[in-house]
Amino acid sequence: MSSAPGLPKNPAPPPRPRRLGLRHILVPAVALAVAGLVVFALSRLDLHAIGHDLLTASPGWVALSLLLMALSLLCRSISWQQTLRAALPDTHIAWPSVVRATMIGVMGSAVFPGRVGEPTRVLVLARRLEGRTRHLLAVIAGTVFSQTLINLLALAILAAVTFSSVSIFHGHEAGLAGALAVPALICLLVLGGPSLLRLARRSRLARVRRTAIAITRLLGLARRGLAVFTRPRHGLPAVASQLLAWALQWGSCYMVVLALGLQKQATPATAAAILLAVNVSAVLPATPSNVGVFQAACLVVLAAYGVGAGPGLAYGIILQAVEVVTALALGAPALLAEGLSWRDIRRMPPAAPEEVTEEVV
Repeated sequence: MSSAPGLPKNPAPPPRPRRLGLRHILVPAVALAVAGLVVFALSRLDLHAIGHDLLTASPGWVALSLLLMALSLLCRSISWQQTLRAALPDTHIAWPSVVRATMIGVMGSAVFPGRVGEPTRVLVLARRLEGRTRHLLAVIAGTVFSQTLINLLALAILAAVTFSSVSIFHGHEAGLAGALAVPALICLLVLGGPSLLRLARRSRLARVRRTAIAITRLLGLARRGLAVFTRPRHGLPAVASQLLAWALQWGSCYMVVLALGLQKQATPATAAAILLAVNVSAVLPATPSNVGVFQAACLVVLAAYGVGAGPGLAYGIILQAVEVVTALALGAPALLAEGLSWRDIRRMPPAAPEEVTEEVV
């Protein structure tokens, strides 16, 4: 039976309506809630006094804070290169490529919510190294995980300094433990993942078995990133550089204290507490640069040391400005040097488990 004249033989189906995912609903909702809290907090503060604190902050100390923050990022790139050399001993890894990937990742995390900078730096570096991209992605992700373990050590040191000075988390120990449990849980999943996937590999469903096998192989590659802890030649410089980066960032936080003239109430231990608090609050970021939550963390810490809400908010604004300005000043040139745009980065997602099954041997 022939089709009617003038009508297409196979008409295209009508477009399916796009369904809003849970993420598209929760992220704006959380952002609106944070914005509401920020507006409410500002309404209770003396904005004139806050503006005066911001305008009278010592530019010299702020500039030194910027310098220390930039040096800390360079130290992080040194640590990452040593970790990469331990995991990929037969691959040439140029430090400039690692530096650019680090700066692009930091800029991504500073500008966008959701810690997009971490996978971004993995993708940017993978395209610069020789070898199968899908193979490299898992190994490089493992090196990022190794740095996370070193970061947990740094956070533990900051926590020890903080709790020895003042109990700012009194009554909130459970919340702090819960926030620190997130990266710890990720560590356990990566280290014990292959054992947990044994049941899935015995599934009667072929797709489940293939996915479980692929994920097991990916985790095996990711665990190669932990080789830095078994090779002192690379492990010692990696740990030392990462801890030095944290120390420089700690110093950057204290420079802002000096810029606002708060040194009579806020000590170097206060700066350690602030650095700990803003990192714990950023475990699950809800807004770009964690705006609002960042300032709230600074307010809570400084209030425990006797600093008023006005100077505390000014401190949070300046410190975050230091972080964002440093990230943009170093990340934008790196992005241009790589010849990339954010649209290009979005087009380089990690391979799906099914695709890696035949790539990983």
